[in-house]
Amino acid sequence: MKLNDKVAIITGGANGIGRGITHTFLKYGAKVIVLDYADNLETVIKGYQDQNLPIEGYQVDVRNKTQINTIIENVNDKYGQIDCLVNNAGVFHLDSFLNTDDEKRDYQFDINIKGVWNVTQAVVPYMDKGSIVNLSSVTGPLVADPGEVAYATTKSAVQGFTKGLAAELVEKGIRVNAIQPGYIMTPLVEKMARESNPDDPQKAIDDLASSIPMKRLGDPKETGELAAFLCSDESSYITGQSIVIDGGSTMPETTVMGV
Repeated sequence: MKLNDKVAIITGGANGIGRGITHTFLKYGAKVIVLDYADNLETVIKGYQDQNLPIEGYQVDVRNKTQINTIIENVNDKYGQIDCLVNNAGVFHLDSFLNTDDEKRDYQFDINIKGVWNVTQAVVPYMDKGSIVNLSSVTGPLVADPGEVAYATTKSAVQGFTKGLAAELVEKGIRVNAIQPGYIMTPLVEKMARESNPDDPQKAIDDLASSIPMKRLGDPKETGELAAFLCSDESSYITGQSIVIDGGSTMPETTVMGV
């Protein structure tokens, strides 16, 4: 299996895209350590452990550098190596630019940017070669809608972080890449659908899917497959790249026929 015996740290790995990544890494033989702040973390971890899968979880806020550093040191002491890091933990708050106060701005900046920085800075000293994958987005680097200024800023920053870090760590044999998901069927999307159309949230999802060339939303496990590839030896000549996984949603030049 492509990740057999690799030790992988996945932030935000209990839900949504992170859960898909966790599931896929376990499928390919990785030993997975999930760092997440979610209330259901213990339940998710136990579900996998009941299947005799090599996984453990730590409930942690990625903004807490002291706590992160302690956990990473403990992980290295236990396993003697860290091969993969997937920086997936992130938050999204939809609001107009003028209504986004400092607290709402910093909440997204601190988790989506500083959290990635904190975990990566704690992990890199314990990596001998290996791979880092950062979850960016199509939002920010490629597209944006009203109300997404703070989030788009953070995800664009993740791509700059990826490029700069890849250049620094290449001599250490550590590859650094980013994934840019489009619409993936996650609890966040389901929540947005319920808010958009409380009487028929499925219609909201179907309407969204109709605007995507592949006519569907992505499965979190599909993002997991891409992350697994980037953390495997199969991608040994890829670094400093950002790869879009969006069903073609950023591909059309126009949606107007005849133009």
